[in-house]
Amino acid sequence: MLFNSYIFVLIFLPVTIVIYEISKRYFTREIAFIFLILFSLIYYAYWKVSYLPILLLSIIFNFYSGKFLSKQKNKKIKKITLIVSIIVNLTALGYYKYASFILNNISTLYGTEYNSLNIVLPLAISFFTFQQIAYLVDAYRGEVKEYSFTHYCLFVTFFPQLIAGPIVHHKEVLPQFMNKAAKLFDQKLFWLGLMQFILGLSKKVLIADTVAQYATPVFSAADAGLGVQTSEAWIAILAYSFQLYFDFSAYSDMAIGIGKMFGINLPINFNSPYKATSIIDFWRRWHITLSHFLRDYLYFALGGNKKGRFRRYVNLFLTMLLGGLWHGASWNFVIWGGMHGLYLIINNIWHKILLVLKLNYLRNSPLVNFLAKALTFFAVIEAWVLFRAESFQGARTIYIASFGGGPASNLSAEGTPANYIADPEMAIAIIVACSIIVFTLPNIQQIITKLDMSFKEIDLTIAPKNIYSRNWSLLIVSGVLSAIFVITLSSMNKISEFLYFQF
Repeated sequence: MLFNSYIFVLIFLPVTIVIYEISKRYFTREIAFIFLILFSLIYYAYWKVSYLPILLLSIIFNFYSGKFLSKQKNKKIKKITLIVSIIVNLTALGYYKYASFILNNISTLYGTEYNSLNIVLPLAISFFTFQQIAYLVDAYRGEVKEYSFTHYCLFVTFFPQLIAGPIVHHKEVLPQFMNKAAKLFDQKLFWLGLMQFILGLSKKVLIADTVAQYATPVFSAADAGLGVQTSEAWIAILAYSFQLYFDFSAYSDMAIGIGKMFGINLPINFNSPYKATSIIDFWRRWHITLSHFLRDYLYFALGGNKKGRFRRYVNLFLTMLLGGLWHGASWNFVIWGGMHGLYLIINNIWHKILLVLKLNYLRNSPLVNFLAKALTFFAVIEAWVLFRAESFQGARTIYIASFGGGPASNLSAEGTPANYIADPEMAIAIIVACSIIVFTLPNIQQIITKLDMSFKEIDLTIAPKNIYSRNWSLLIVSGVLSAIFVITLSSMNKISEFLYFQF
């Protein structure tokens, strides 16, 4: 069930909210939690019922492992339990996500024939596995409170973040559910959440899915071994870069918006990453919760920056390499992660040079700032080629074409170059429009924050007629959002998955 589907927008979401709020008000919060867990499991099982037992087994195993770790006093036993628990989680993830990849590479290495295992990757296994590993580590450190099985299930299955994040921390979510004020319906938070959901939905349907049509045919041709023209290569690179940007940010906005509708503030996961002035800054803005997980539970575990500069760079590279592998069982993802690892090492060395030469003041220069943003954007979109291409050969073809080279194997039967983009002028116009939105306008989170400040002066408990008569700005915002919502709904004739669902 997709956030951008009629069944979710018009049936599942409103029904779940109504039942949850009625249960909170007229019964108990525990009953409301059970209903919310059941609806979350229905949401997950809607994709494929066979995925559900894997999720439930993972929840049961990790809940009791965490409970044992919290109560165990013997440090040696605790450490062994943690190691075994993490191995079990990573083994399950490794089997479903990487077994075929590993066996395929072994067979290639030894020149043997490989029979595919036909393993179907369970939806969201990377997300709920990482989320629960973080819980186990915190339980080992003694940082976990005593939670009931119901509360733990709610933490893992809460459907807005279950499929593609944000990767939530138990300290961020469960205290909000437990808060006494959470029993009351928060009108302001609900309306802010609804606005954020509508804006995110429109971003996915009207922008991400539109720009995608100019990237897909070119990358498909490259993966099929066909040559690509330089202009088409650059259109495809930029189109995919904006598709991924708007697709992932849309999901993040919609997830956070839905969370607000339930009275829960989920962590920000996306903060205008293409405005970053360095790769370090980029990873503070892109998939923020994954970056925090990799930093807190992998980079620091490897030693962080406590064992010298060289070891720090090795740790950075390994962290990004594994971060790339987390995204998928492909050498393209591994190389993509390695590229970002090298980017971060170069970025840190550059900062060190500026510090030693006492040139840090240059970073405040508008011209230097502009050049830093342009260089960072170029580095990021060049790496996206590996992220998007389904084969290394396909990525290589795009790279060669983007720099003006490559074979003329894209000739049609008449001997003229085959055109993979039907309307390149329109493609360029849409890319320019995306650039203006991305580089000059505030992001949705900033817009919602500004609206939040405006709402502080508005009493939402009075009659709607009186609210609008006293607050023309609210009337205008509501009218604009209503129009956007209607246009978006009318454009949802072709439903597409979010790109991060494949991870």
